Amino acid sequence: MKSKTQKNNAKATGSGAVEVFTFGDPTPVMEARDLMGYFESSWNGRYYEPPFNVASLAKSYRANPHHSSAIQVKRNIISSAFIPHKKLSRQQFERFALEQIVFGNSYLEKIENALGGVLRYESPLSKFVRAGKNGEYLYIPNYYDSYPFKSGSIYHLIEPDINQDIYGAPDYLSGLQSAWLNEAATLFRRKYYLNGSHAGFVFYMTDPAQDIKDVDNIRAALKEAKGPGNFRNLFMYSPNGKKDGIQIIPIAEVQAKDEFFNIKNVSRDDVLAAHRVPPQLMGIVPNNAGGFGDIEKAARVFARNELLPLQERMKDFNAWAGEEVISFGPYEISVPGTGQKIKIEVD
Repeated sequence: MKSKTQKNNAKATGSGAVEVFTFGDPTPVMEARDLMGYFESSWNGRYYEPPFNVASLAKSYRANPHHSSAIQVKRNIISSAFIPHKKLSRQQFERFALEQIVFGNSYLEKIENALGGVLRYESPLSKFVRAGKNGEYLYIPNYYDSYPFKSGSIYHLIEPDINQDIYGAPDYLSGLQSAWLNEAATLFRRKYYLNGSHAGFVFYMTDPAQDIKDVDNIRAALKEAKGPGNFRNLFMYSPNGKKDGIQIIPIAEVQAKDEFFNIKNVSRDDVLAAHRVPPQLMGIVPNNAGGFGDIEKAARVFARNELLPLQERMKDFNAWAGEEVISFGPYEISVPGTGQKIKIEVD
């Protein structure tokens, strides 16, 4: 609302009053405190709360192609080396591996037969499993319902956390802000093009030598340039025109203003650094002439530094089960055009 003084000044000067306003601070859809709002596992009367928002991690899994691709690369390589067991199928192991990478927590439930022996092992959804007291676990599909697992039937594999020891925490959490920024840049650009009603420029004319008919003709030519094939050339003839009598002022030059490509590339590099996955294993096209280097060497280093430690932690389940259920073979790479397979052996 304008004050009386502003209105009187506007009338006295014969011009509109100056109005100054600001926009509010930007509010992200998913803030960092929504994801890691606790940093500890508090007891709520039924179970221990996870130290981060599990639902936010599940949503973020597909928020960015580099984030989800890095997770899937790890899952696929580990699953390809897994040797199926009669009590643990490849499908159940793939879920076990995927949820360990995504949530830092994965579980295997012991399913017993009528005689009390082990029939098979299944991987319940980590998103809904909660830890209780005395080593008990519950399945929480929503806030109100809870279904306890049979005592001693759950094996819990965790990615160690420095703040608490009840739940694990994935090691890529520091890269989520970059993954969300990458997603936000893509959504902004997509909405910009889908909108279709944004102004591209202002056609500013001050040349008094122009006849009003010429102005009408220019207006008609600009209107006809809308729609499909709107990138057309416009010829303007201005006899006796003055310098700057006609100006084109861009007001929505998003290609130069929002640094879209820089945001995408920098945030992508942050995500890859958080996951420590070589870009050549994810199908990323190099921007430099030299490429990313030898893929076999990259795969060997990646398998030794990232996958082998995770496989060794997974094999700790064998001690809990009392038999060798989880075991792995060599990681192999096919050579294009030859049919030959290279075994990536790690010491």
